[in-house]
Amino acid sequence: MDLDKSPARVREMFSQIAARYDLLNRVLSFGIDQGWRRRTVKLVPPEGDGPILDVCTGTGDLALAYWRASRGKRPVVGTDFCQPMLEIARRKCCRTGAMGQVTLLEADTTQLPFADDTFQIVGVAFGLRNLSDPDAGLREMTRVCRPAGRVAVLEFTMPTAWPLGKLYGWYFHRLLPQIGQRLARNTRAAYNYLPESVGRFPQAGALAERMQAAGLSEVWWRPLTFGIATLYVGRKVRGGL
Repeated sequence: MDLDKSPARVREMFSQIAARYDLLNRVLSFGIDQGWRRRTVKLVPPEGDGPILDVCTGTGDLALAYWRASRGKRPVVGTDFCQPMLEIARRKCCRTGAMGQVTLLEADTTQLPFADDTFQIVGVAFGLRNLSDPDAGLREMTRVCRPAGRVAVLEFTMPTAWPLGKLYGWYFHRLLPQIGQRLARNTRAAYNYLPESVGRFPQAGALAERMQAAGLSEVWWRPLTFGIATLYVGRKVRGGL
């Protein structure tokens, strides 16, 4: 069965669950998702004074994690093409004092409105697999990254070690969609989409190869929490593609 990742469908789906998105993430990940973002910032910390970009920012958690890590001393930009998610991100920025230091823009990751070689770090948390063309998204993330800058991709993965792989597969494919759908109460079956999108997305070396094809070098990846999520990092080749 084809997985519908058309921009219109994905935008509508996330618009419907925006109000409960953070609650659902905390419940369904047992609160671990925030730790994964903090780990990303620790493993890919700011270097120098260049700006930082978080694409598919959603409600802004990774952008705010980088703002905290830089103590407000580096410009941070978050982009997303779902306006209801950005509205929640703006409210978070107001509450945390980040408004004016974290810039939030509506933008499609496959067509970013920034000049080449702008950002020292370009990150994405749990958003790359939702793009209609993830390879185009990786190319755009690489394009706007500075030479020798870093691109970081935090994404769900499926653990393989027995017995966790089997138990998590049951939870992820059977129980999680039921819990998520009851909490979200949306009409587009977002939490049926989640395991399907994760299961079909390239993992480990397969995703690393696509990052290299986008113009990144020194690509490495690190499983987090027994492989439930994985962080992928690459440096932009000096001089670009």
